[in-house]
Amino acid sequence: MVELERRGVPTVLFTAQTFVHDAHRSAASFGLAGLPLAVVPLPFTNQKPEDVHRMAERAFEQVVAGLTKPVDARPVAPPPPLEDRFAYDGSDLLDAWSHMHADFLRRGWSDGFPLVPATPRAVEAMLRGTPRSPADVVATLEPGFGIATVEKLAINAVMAGCGPEHLPLLLTAVRCLAEPKMYIRNKAMSTGPHAPLVLVNGPKGRVANVNAGMCALGPGAPSASNTVLGRALRLVMMNVGHTYVGVSDMDTIGSPLKYACCCAENEAESPWEPYHVTRGFAKDASTVTVHFVYGMCELHDFRSTTPEDLVAVFATAATNVAQVGTGLWLIGRRADPRTKTEEREHNTLFICPEHAQVFAKAGWGRREIQEALYRAARLPFKTMMLNKEPKAMAAAHPELAWLADHPDLPLPVVEDPGCFDLAVVGAAAGRGAYFYGAGEPVTLAVED
Repeated sequence: MVELERRGVPTVLFTAQTFVHDAHRSAASFGLAGLPLAVVPLPFTNQKPEDVHRMAERAFEQVVAGLTKPVDARPVAPPPPLEDRFAYDGSDLLDAWSHMHADFLRRGWSDGFPLVPATPRAVEAMLRGTPRSPADVVATLEPGFGIATVEKLAINAVMAGCGPEHLPLLLTAVRCLAEPKMYIRNKAMSTGPHAPLVLVNGPKGRVANVNAGMCALGPGAPSASNTVLGRALRLVMMNVGHTYVGVSDMDTIGSPLKYACCCAENEAESPWEPYHVTRGFAKDASTVTVHFVYGMCELHDFRSTTPEDLVAVFATAATNVAQVGTGLWLIGRRADPRTKTEEREHNTLFICPEHAQVFAKAGWGRREIQEALYRAARLPFKTMMLNKEPKAMAAAHPELAWLADHPDLPLPVVEDPGCFDLAVVGAAAGRGAYFYGAGEPVTLAVED
């Protein structure tokens, strides 16, 4: 709508009262703080047509004003600069630290857990983890278009509890966030519980002690690196990308996965090539993959001894229409209108070594699992459309209008078999994890 206004096309944005602050902040980020709004009491979602009409009619004067009055296109004044250094006093160091933590919470710079003070000495030590200059720009992060310099990322890494060995992995994860294919603005600002699932492959992950085995997603000492690295990425999203709760992050309920969701692939116990090789990287390369996910479901099976039976169990997790990505291909793909990039909806499966061996002993690799899961994970058309707008499907796939006459026809939950991403993670016993994804994963090599 900002782009339409810039082209001389009058617009008005219907906005529920809860999202007014978010709308003003978003418009300012895109350079048009005066974007006209028509404020209504409630979101139009889950409302009957007559209730939507009633709210729209009551906002009619706001619509007329927005379409007829000049839009204030003056540049947004930048916020006053913060001090380069903050100092906190107290009766002792612990008291001073508690004052720091309370202040950071008040400012919105904390995830709610205690932070490690990013003192000049601690940041200097962190920067030894990379040969890059502190002033080097790693990325520009939406939704706030924050400039992610190496130093800013190091500061957030310190606050999260990272060591210098984690910094190269964090830099790579941030680069993943900024890839146009990621469409980070959609994930960062949504009302959904989008969380970055971080998967590390290669020797640099092992040097950084990123756990791939027992309790890989934490908690505990073996997964300390996983926890701090995942936490650092969330702090970067907040403090560099301005993904602040109630300001741009409008998550309805939230998710504990948003604190930290990070691990390595268990390459040592995998019967297949490492995950990053399937993404086009050399086996000895070090990579970081980021895939935004809504949530996870356990893949528990202590009984099955054949690939077919395991796939039948896994498919029950995939056929969850209450997850946004299930069957989303019917109403189109996520697309960033500025970059013209599109994302297919992927789901990530962490297959435990025990289940991986069942597949491998029968001669199944990733491709066979993907194709079998694609055939098995299907739902009737009428079920898939329970929470989807028919008009959206008509616009995205007019050629599929015939499906309305076949409501019981089973359809695949994803667009093609490759939309299931498979990595071997975990320790003994037959328990894996299914992650309901939002868009596609991005994998990048860790730079020296």
